[in-house]
Amino acid sequence: MDLSNLKPAVGSVKKAKKRLGRGQGSGKGGTSTKGHKGQQARTGYSRKIGFEGGQMPLQRRVPKFGFKNINRVEFPAINLDSIQSLSEKLGVTDISYSVLVDNGLVSKGDFIKVLGRGKLTSKLSIEAHAFSLTAKESIESLSGKVIKLDTFKKKETE
Repeated sequence: MDLSNLKPAVGSVKKAKKRLGRGQGSGKGGTSTKGHKGQQARTGYSRKIGFEGGQMPLQRRVPKFGFKNINRVEFPAINLDSIQSLSEKLGVTDISYSVLVDNGLVSKGDFIKVLGRGKLTSKLSIEAHAFSLTAKESIESLSGKVIKLDTFKKKETE
């Protein structure tokens, strides 16, 4: 190391703010980089968000459409094949809400809907808020149980 390659520590040197209006010799005097006259040269000017120089702004040119239902109840879906693999992995026949939460298939407080993708090979008792028709039929065809939880109350795990 010698004097030719010394550098200040990273972050210790800050770039100086541009000093405007300090005479013609500074190169930033006169109009102070604001151009001549006009709204933007005046003090106190602030451009509104979306302002396009008087042209009709994009958010007003594009038409409004769509609808967002504030009362929508969202159900994370779990398919039968993932339930079957979970029951084989854990060796259980009762798939309750708490089992699904503990194994990370759904978050605590979620409403669950069981969908019919995949095949069940064993008799299972499944607890959820909603079931598709194909899922319900395939569970009951193996003489399994479909336990429907109350949709309007979020179930808390113990």
